[in-house]
Amino acid sequence: MSFIWPPMLLTLLLVPLGLGIYLFLDTRRRRRLAKYGGSGLARTAGGRPGIRGRIAPALMLCGLVMMPVALARPEAVVSLPQEEGTVVLAFDVSASMAATDLAPTRMAAAKAAAKDFVEKQPAGVTIGVVAFSDSGVSVQQPSDDQAEVLAAIDRLTPERGTSLAEGILASLNAIAVAEAGPWANDYYTNASPAPTPTPTPTPVPSGTHSPAAIVLLSDGENNENPDPSVAAQDAANAGVRIYTVGIGSVAGTTVDLDGFQVHTQLDAATLQAISQTTGGQYYGATDAQQLLSIYDNLDTQLIIQPQLVEITGILAGVSLLLLLAGAAASMMWLGRLP
Repeated sequence: MSFIWPPMLLTLLLVPLGLGIYLFLDTRRRRRLAKYGGSGLARTAGGRPGIRGRIAPALMLCGLVMMPVALARPEAVVSLPQEEGTVVLAFDVSASMAATDLAPTRMAAAKAAAKDFVEKQPAGVTIGVVAFSDSGVSVQQPSDDQAEVLAAIDRLTPERGTSLAEGILASLNAIAVAEAGPWANDYYTNASPAPTPTPTPTPVPSGTHSPAAIVLLSDGENNENPDPSVAAQDAANAGVRIYTVGIGSVAGTTVDLDGFQVHTQLDAATLQAISQTTGGQYYGATDAQQLLSIYDNLDTQLIIQPQLVEITGILAGVSLLLLLAGAAASMMWLGRLP
């Protein structure tokens, strides 16, 4: 235990002084009562106190000792349950996300649900935002500042083609950089970094990299390289689960792309394969309300985190209760305060 105001502990010296004054006055009171001689009242009041006569002063003494300790503002390391982890929201921002088979549009519905998810997260969960079309872009580094994350989601707009692999790889990179320590520079690029040769990681069981996870929101229509199944395997090898969220309907709809009419529909099979490879789960969202409920089903990890907590209020409350209990016991058993 440590103290924020340790000099206040010096007030403990007043306790033995007060106890000495109390004993002196109590002895003098008993001597005066003894002068009444043979009366039963005098013998009872002036004799040695029984067990009840000792309990009340003991309670009040404990309360008086604890009060200066509380005034010193003690701190103690307490193991508190806390939700922690890193969640990367990977948004498909391809042109097909402007489709209206999910009202008002696939993109608008996905953004609304994601913002609702962000606002419900506890302080221990950091959230990043990755946007991908034909390349992966980290628009928000993992952060516990919800205002920054919500602003990043608001900035998302439909763009070009779809590369699910780029979204997965950019998300894995965001997790790796976040866990490496404080950011030296803001990470924002409109192009994927040049590939560098790296050793193949040793595969680990799915979900080992808990509590880091990726939530991939897409209609699943992949039309760009590289192969998303390879990227999914990279995530599985790192032990990172990918929860895929299918945006749109199986029947699909037609969107206008620069004067061309293009039919787009949900490719659930591709998204299911990604989640299955990584040990995650696939969720199909056919309407906005169902999309909101998907986020409620995502698991968060509860850990026990030692924290230094000020316990002044607890000790002050216990001190007050002891003083009141001692006073009440004395009035009930002795008919007076100690």
